[in-house]
Amino acid sequence: MGLRSFEAADAAIVAGWAGTADECRRWCSHDEVTAETVTGWAAEPDVAAYLLEEDGEPVGYGELWVDDEEGEVELARLIVAPTHRGRGLGGSLVSELTGRARDHHPAVFMRVHPDNTAALRCYAGAGYEHVPQEQADHWNSIQPVPYVWLRAPQG
Repeated sequence: MGLRSFEAADAAIVAGWAGTADECRRWCSHDEVTAETVTGWAAEPDVAAYLLEEDGEPVGYGELWVDDEEGEVELARLIVAPTHRGRGLGGSLVSELTGRARDHHPAVFMRVHPDNTAALRCYAGAGYEHVPQEQADHWNSIQPVPYVWLRAPQG
């Protein structure tokens, strides 16, 4: 199992992993995701997109949003292929991405849709902790929903 850089040819596979509008909203705050959407995300400045592979098969996707000005990285748009969920791959994806994020900056954060209980359990299991409520309230003041904001463990 390993992490590799995302390629545009992977976009249709990743776009198909969120099967319903609700799942899409919990994943990325969109009602629908297409291959073009995923390709566009990966092409954004300061975004590094990755695929988690197991035996050459894509099983997870996630992005690093690198903010050199703030000296931090945000893990974003993490998803595991539906046929591979419940096997701990989300935790592996988080661990791999956190390691890559720390190649840029030690401060690593993520935001999670409040209804995404499976993701919240996964990230807590990876050691992520809630940021102080005042900080979360400040960051949420410009967001479409009151996200749960998490910080990677120091170390």
